[in-house]
Amino acid sequence: MPIGASGSGKSTLLRCINGPETLDAGRIILDGDVEVSDPRVDLDQVRRRIGIVFQSCNLFPHTSVLDNITLAPRKVIQIRASQARTEALALLDRFGPAGKEHGYPDRLSGVRAQRVAIVRALAMQPEVMLFDEITSALDPLLVGEVLDAVRELKSGGLTIVMATHEMGFAREVADRVSFLHEGRVR
Repeated sequence: MPIGASGSGKSTLLRCINGPETLDAGRIILDGDVEVSDPRVDLDQVRRRIGIVFQSCNLFPHTSVLDNITLAPRKVIQIRASQARTEALALLDRFGPAGKEHGYPDRLSGVRAQRVAIVRALAMQPEVMLFDEITSALDPLLVGEVLDAVRELKSGGLTIVMATHEMGFAREVADRVSFLHEGRVR
């Protein structure tokens, strides 16, 4: 779990893992065999194995919650629409917000929108989840709801790399914590 002050490189590290940002030095290896930073690696194949959730959710405002969740599974990994819908509804039942599948992102509270973003990433059945300051834009009273979802994912065995300012949470759930300062692990 990368931690550090704003501007220390946490988000950049996550973008390096997911491929849009290039490394100046070092290597990122996924599952012991795929070097993400190798220019010969097909980044689209790597990204199919990684889910990412940003602090701003990045939901598509013009599509329903259900369409936000099922679009990538249908288009990228070619899951049938009926199967994608069934899996999306099951994920919404598990992580919330259940009953909001026909609503639109602008009608959701911040915590509900963040949960939809998590479900959307999970719908791609990732091997690794990247969370980039997913609680920073939330009302402090609701942060626990999103952290509960992350806690549940971790207890289910999903590999998580989470940039956070939630030090207590990092201490509680992280297997490893990396402190970043000026783009370097200290």
